[in-house]
Amino acid sequence: MSAAVGQTRRPPAWLQVGAPVIVGLLGLVIWIIYVDVLGAAPRMLPSPIAIAQEFVLRWNIIAEDMGVTALNALIGLVVGSVAAIALAALAASLRPIDGMLAPLVAAVAVIPIVAVTPILNTMFGASSQFGRQAVAAIAAFIPVFVNVLRGLRQTRAVHRDLFRASAATRGQTFRSLTLPTALPYLMTGLRIAASLAVISALVAEYFGGPADGVGTAIATYAKSGRAALAWAYVLGGILIGLTFFLVTSLLERIATRRHAGT
Repeated sequence: MSAAVGQTRRPPAWLQVGAPVIVGLLGLVIWIIYVDVLGAAPRMLPSPIAIAQEFVLRWNIIAEDMGVTALNALIGLVVGSVAAIALAALAASLRPIDGMLAPLVAAVAVIPIVAVTPILNTMFGASSQFGRQAVAAIAAFIPVFVNVLRGLRQTRAVHRDLFRASAATRGQTFRSLTLPTALPYLMTGLRIAASLAVISALVAEYFGGPADGVGTAIATYAKSGRAALAWAYVLGGILIGLTFFLVTSLLERIATRRHAGT
């Protein structure tokens, strides 16, 4: 009975999927009534039907800009995650390195992305995507570093003693004990970092750099009064974020199940 009390009851699968869909449809109905029926919406808030029409009609150019933004976010996510994993491994292995990295990581965590983005875009030139990718990498670094470092410190002393008694090398202990224990934490960090990388890549496109990307298009069409097309690009940005979130959530679920089965 105590075990049953300690467990949290999860809602059924149909409710987990159906509830967000119902809430989304309800929001769309309210939006349509507000804009098309009551006619009380401001000029920059078009009907969802007009947004959907623009999204379909302009799909070719929207998809091209979505590809640019998604690639910038993906490169930033990969580079930021690799750097975070490497530094977290060093911090977990060597206490002096941990002490040196702590203030640096704290400083990176409070970097104002909005302020540093124009500097990076100017620094690397108007035709380079590097500034945008660097912003996405900075945003992805912190959640991966914090989660991986926490995961690397989760091994139990009794397990480490068992490997030591079996004359296992440090490499064998890392591969067979430390890494599997840290894997679910890594996946959680990647899930959080994926959304941050997409948002940061979108925000970076507002502040200079090349004339492509979803963020640049939203700013351009909003300023020119083409509200429906600007919102269609917003829909494109949402789809990129959802794709990153779903892929990393799937990886996290697979890693968690494997860890639970060991």
